[in-house]
Amino acid sequence: MHVFVTGATGWVGAAVVDELLAHGHEVTGLARSEAKASALAAKGVRPVIGSLENPAVLADAAQNADAVAHLAFNHDFSRFAESAQEDRQAIEALGAALSGTRKPLLITAGLALLAPGRVAVESDRPITDPSYPRRSEQAAAALVEAGLRVTIVRLAPSVHGLGERHGFVPILIDMALRTGVSAYVGDGENRWPAVHVSDAGRLYRLALESDLTEPAYHAAAEEGVRFRDIAQAIGDKLGLPVEPREPEHFGWFAGFAGGDMPASNALTRDRLGWTPTGPSLLSDIRHPDYYAG
Repeated sequence: MHVFVTGATGWVGAAVVDELLAHGHEVTGLARSEAKASALAAKGVRPVIGSLENPAVLADAAQNADAVAHLAFNHDFSRFAESAQEDRQAIEALGAALSGTRKPLLITAGLALLAPGRVAVESDRPITDPSYPRRSEQAAAALVEAGLRVTIVRLAPSVHGLGERHGFVPILIDMALRTGVSAYVGDGENRWPAVHVSDAGRLYRLALESDLTEPAYHAAAEEGVRFRDIAQAIGDKLGLPVEPREPEHFGWFAGFAGGDMPASNALTRDRLGWTPTGPSLLSDIRHPDYYAG
């Protein structure tokens, strides 16, 4: 299978690319610069230089592939609304390019705000809260209504692994170093689902190979890790106190830090034969590499 991957040089996207290549698939990857294109080419990927703001580039690459995995998203939270708009337009461009075909399209979304306070399941509908502008799932649903083969992969809020530099755990580590405390909200009993990056990469590959039989899959190896335990692991490694703090302590991250967002993976495991094998979140973030540099 020839797969076009957006976000091919990103944290999860690179794992997806490596997984596809390791199983004999051909990959075209979107790259934002010549340097990133060269890095992809060195791995055996056909690079395409462009971004989500270049719909013609996206459409051309999608038309020349057998399947598409869309993972690119600008996670600069200072411009989140603009990033969400770019993502929606990119999904629409990919859909237009695949219209009239049966080529599979995987769209990436998140689990963080899907079903606050209860265990989210794959059949849950996406949130429509106007305060959260990302509309990846709604854009995907419109393509399904138009007859395209589209499936959502919902990523856990923590996609962890050695080498992670921009995810939620590094944010918490940086915050602890800056404030002198590894903090949690309230009693810290709120839960985060988690998945190792290698397991996430394998899920995308299995989904593409499965003929996209389900509307959504959950990339969550652990249903819910207590936030207080995450804070404790970070505090232990940094030699800092672990204490409750008001939501204001976390700034823009407060909604995530205090969010209770467990998620089931039962249907995903059953339908894809997906068996996560990577280390748990707590064992992973005790590794010294998370705290180097």
